[in-house]
Amino acid sequence: MNSIELFTGAGGLAMGTARAGFDHRAVIEWNKAACDTLRENAGRVSFMHHWDIRQTDVRKVDFRGFAGTVDLIAAGAPCQPFSLGGKHRAFNDDRNMFPEVFRAAREAHPRAIIVENVKGLLRTSFRPYFDYILAALADPDLKALPGESWEDHHIRLNATANRAAPGRVRYRVRYKLLNAANFGLPQRRERVFIVATRADLGLEWPGLEPTHSEDALLFDQWVSGDYWKEHGIAPPELPARLQGRIERLARQGRPRGVERWRTVRDALRGLPEPVDYVEHPSILNHVGNPGARTYPGHTGSPLDEPAKTLKAGDHGVPGGENMLRRLDGSVRYFTVREAARLQGFPDTYRFSGPWTECLRQLGNAVPVDLAEAVAGSVRDLLAEAPRLAVVA
Repeated sequence: MNSIELFTGAGGLAMGTARAGFDHRAVIEWNKAACDTLRENAGRVSFMHHWDIRQTDVRKVDFRGFAGTVDLIAAGAPCQPFSLGGKHRAFNDDRNMFPEVFRAAREAHPRAIIVENVKGLLRTSFRPYFDYILAALADPDLKALPGESWEDHHIRLNATANRAAPGRVRYRVRYKLLNAANFGLPQRRERVFIVATRADLGLEWPGLEPTHSEDALLFDQWVSGDYWKEHGIAPPELPARLQGRIERLARQGRPRGVERWRTVRDALRGLPEPVDYVEHPSILNHVGNPGARTYPGHTGSPLDEPAKTLKAGDHGVPGGENMLRRLDGSVRYFTVREAARLQGFPDTYRFSGPWTECLRQLGNAVPVDLAEAVAGSVRDLLAEAPRLAVVA
């Protein structure tokens, strides 16, 4: 199945969708450092060899040439306008690229669309604009008029939502808030995924069910002890805050049908302790950086839990979210390689640019395994549907 990727960044969503069986006809990204990373890995990762990497502003791309030839448009639209750590300007932010996603859908008419963004998009203050996003994806052919506000456009979209619209391609739109930890990533990272499928397919995305759980991790740690045995270490003292929960799990038994959450310790297995300013001779992007410190609200990620959400920040390293907290309470920054493991990138994947730029790329990336899970569910859905002719 063919696809195009918008706002590709370092390639997390693109790699996940490719692993799920989509063949990218174009990957579009304007940031030079991110494109350098993509080009570097095009020679390392077999399914990236033929990617058409376009370093350009998505607003300059004509998508009409893809009409009738792509099954999927995937877009990790810039999240800063809606991020809890950003300036919260939403639709007034110049980085709001949702209108370009609507245009790509209108010009290419793919069979499906995947859009990823931050949890902050669901906040009460942004909810009217989020509802507008859903409405505009459902009917991208009814485009905004010159000078029309998004509010007025939303009114027009709602007014025609249940009417027959000959010649217009409409979509069935669903969304779900997903936590990467629930799908095998060693990181707590909640992201909104919007999936739109062409209405003429007669199909609707069913969403995803978690494959991993926190209860399974806690059971393996504090009831069976298998987690500590696996890592060859003695179990620490049970935290008092978990006492009641562990007693309940001991009575109920281990959750069935799911694997345990993966932890920072799981993710870093096999990596040596980094040395400050010294690149490891055989492990890509594994060099230590000094200066990590804790402050209120930023205390680093514990070893035996999934990591806190990696963030990009204005300068690449926003305090404690990108730190490891050792058992003795001391902290250090994650190396780029360690952060890449937390995001699901393989060890052969090399990130280009200085340390802060590499961590910015990783903080903005979609976790590879989560992207693969979502894209795989869309691929399976599209496999049930017939190919559709070009819609003018």
